[in-house]
Amino acid sequence: MNLTISGHHLEVTPALRSYVTTKLDRIIRHFDQVVDVKVLLTVENLKEKERRQRAECSIHVKGSDMFAESSHEDLYAAVDDLVDKLDRQVVRHKSRVKNHHHQAAKRLM
Repeated sequence: MNLTISGHHLEVTPALRSYVTTKLDRIIRHFDQVVDVKVLLTVENLKEKERRQRAECSIHVKGSDMFAESSHEDLYAAVDDLVDKLDRQVVRHKSRVKNHHHQAAKRLM
């Protein structure tokens, strides 16, 4: 798995980097065919402080690409919300891939 964590108007500290990687381990635990993960953490210059910190993530898994974003006043809370959204998408994708093979219909006669 290739993991890229970058910051826009923000320096990605080692503590922030380790927090993001530990949260993303939850996604890998649910679905191990993750190929590429790109995380972008930004601080926007908005007047309202409640949506100032923003986290975006795009995941490339075998057969699909997924994207999620989250905004919050705290960057750690934005990362938590982001991982929750991605986890739901990955679990849904996994169930779709798993249910792809159906058993043949039985004849009634």
